Amino acid sequence: MFICSRQSLVFAAAQQLRRPLIALSVLLAMAGGAGAQELRLLMIEQAGCYYCRIFNRDIAPVYEASQEGQIAPLIHAQLRGPLPEGITLSSTPFVTPTFILIGADGVEIERLTGFPGEDFFWPYIGDMIAAAQGEARQDAGQ
Repeated sequence: MFICSRQSLVFAAAQQLRRPLIALSVLLAMAGGAGAQELRLLMIEQAGCYYCRIFNRDIAPVYEASQEGQIAPLIHAQLRGPLPEGITLSSTPFVTPTFILIGADGVEIERLTGFPGEDFFWPYIGDMIAAAQGEARQDAGQ
């Protein structure tokens, strides 16, 4: 019982944190010009991956319609297949799913290895996008 209550509190806190991050992401995307629009979220997956299947069924359709999905559209690649053209990763993924934020230059910015569930995915991806946009704004201002 205590765990359920604690999980509910964690979920509520994550949802409260998510709203300002999404708002910030949208504002940065509108003000950030082309660089902000060129982020992509690469999902590394493989056939038979249970968590990939769950993500693609339950989260991917929502992500594509979300503000995060508008800022960093979801693209897919197979774990043992070729990467999309022009993408450079800092290391080879070995767990599926792995979510990798890709910048306008095609270089990996940050990654989330595994799918820890919806409650963790949304705030983490929101943080990744907001941080990337903040860095892009700083680079543009220098």
